[in-house]
Amino acid sequence: MALPTSTSTSTVAWSNPLQPPAYNSVAARTTLARPPPAQVGHSDTPMRDPAFDASSQPVAAPSEKPQKVEWTPEVREYVGRAFEADNAITGISREDTTKKLKDVISFFAERSQLESVDWSTYPLPQELLRDERAAAWVQTQNNPLLSSPNGLANSAFDNPQSKKRKSQDKTDLSEPADMSVPPWRRTNLESRITYSNGHNDKRHKKNALSGDVSSKFDQADLEKRKQRFQLGKTGISSTPPWNSPKPDSDADMDNAPCVGTNMSLEKSYFRLTAPPKPETVRPQHVLEKTLTMLRKKWKAEKNYGYMCNQFKSLRQDLTVQHIKNDFTVKVYESHARIALEQGDMGEYNQCQTQLKALYSQNLPGRPDEFTAYRVLYFVYTCNKTDMNDLLAELTPADKTKPEIKHAIDVRSSLAVGNYHKFFRLYNIAPNMGAYLMDMFIERERLHALANISRAYMNVGLRFLTDELQFGDDNECREFLESHGASQFIDKKIDDHGKPQFRVKVKEAASMFESLRQAAFALVDIKGQK
Repeated sequence: MALPTSTSTSTVAWSNPLQPPAYNSVAARTTLARPPPAQVGHSDTPMRDPAFDASSQPVAAPSEKPQKVEWTPEVREYVGRAFEADNAITGISREDTTKKLKDVISFFAERSQLESVDWSTYPLPQELLRDERAAAWVQTQNNPLLSSPNGLANSAFDNPQSKKRKSQDKTDLSEPADMSVPPWRRTNLESRITYSNGHNDKRHKKNALSGDVSSKFDQADLEKRKQRFQLGKTGISSTPPWNSPKPDSDADMDNAPCVGTNMSLEKSYFRLTAPPKPETVRPQHVLEKTLTMLRKKWKAEKNYGYMCNQFKSLRQDLTVQHIKNDFTVKVYESHARIALEQGDMGEYNQCQTQLKALYSQNLPGRPDEFTAYRVLYFVYTCNKTDMNDLLAELTPADKTKPEIKHAIDVRSSLAVGNYHKFFRLYNIAPNMGAYLMDMFIERERLHALANISRAYMNVGLRFLTDELQFGDDNECREFLESHGASQFIDKKIDDHGKPQFRVKVKEAASMFESLRQAAFALVDIKGQK
């Protein structure tokens, strides 16, 4: 009797039409709803839930698209004015303006108050930023330890370092504030209570565990804070935080600018230790008369001590009133010229810095003249970094202006060691460029003498007079003798009985080199050794 083989058994199994499949059939999905788990069975035909029938299952409605916000023409015009070049403010970037603009519009949009705001007179975002920074500056200047509860730097809306505030909230309130943190970032107990109720609840729970709730978060203190921020029962006030009123004590410190009422033409300069009072500040029409008077007095008396004091007082009155116009340019230009004439590089440097900022606002003045002075000033201070930055800012048209071209030629001649060309340029300096060149002419003469001593054995005194652009031979000889070169000057009488001087520059080479190195000692940014 023959046994059936495995091959025949396998053939019979696969040929049986009633053999159940090795998988479960699943109906195709026609909706986004999650189907129930498929039923696993061994029946001949798969189970099908009628709930998944396309004919019986309704199709889900498509999600609605978010409605597009339509800004009013007034808002669009406000946005356009915010980015006009004429409204730009130095020191406030386009990114800062954009962020503040979003904050302003979002604030009123969330409260459906866009149409109730007079956008034609509402301050531009850069103006809001300027006022905030001015208030913070006045606060730090007048009282470095002051921490204003309503300070703009501490506002939950305007503080870009909200994460830093959050980390500060986690610290123990009884610990002293870190003195390394700037005053405008330090917050006292009340100012560290933010507008978020959830955040306050967490702080209450934390303090409840330590038993300090009654002493640190008294209900009366919270009510006072709500009144100060005008929160009331409805939460945040409709008044934006950058326009919210401040307590009287803070208003005196932070409000800016003031409008002067003082009518005196002369006023001594005093450093501000408190917010200026209008009765001590002169308005612009009075300051214009003061400038005219000071110019006349300078020509007649040449009293620089008095003149510098009056100009600093005049500049201070302009600053506290936020006056930046063509008159401001005239004041700084006049003071800069007088400081140059007297060799006061400290005051000149301050005026030069302010003039650069004023010229960047396209205010009328003498930008070509003072740009040339800046080039010569950087030559004097040996400031190669700022010199390269300035040259990179100049356009080809700027470099063709006579004053600027002369200053660039001075810089180029010294860069390549062409002292012959340099001293010729010294003789033809336009405007007040010669006053600036006087500040480093002695240094360059010593540099030239060090170079001449490497090329010549002996030279005539007259040669040095012409080459180094001295007025006469006596001036040249006095210069050499004042620097210890008397023993290197030989005197001879010519056939006509006139004295002739020769300088043994080769023997004096080491001395001239030492003088050159000492002359090129480090000079600070104000041009003061």
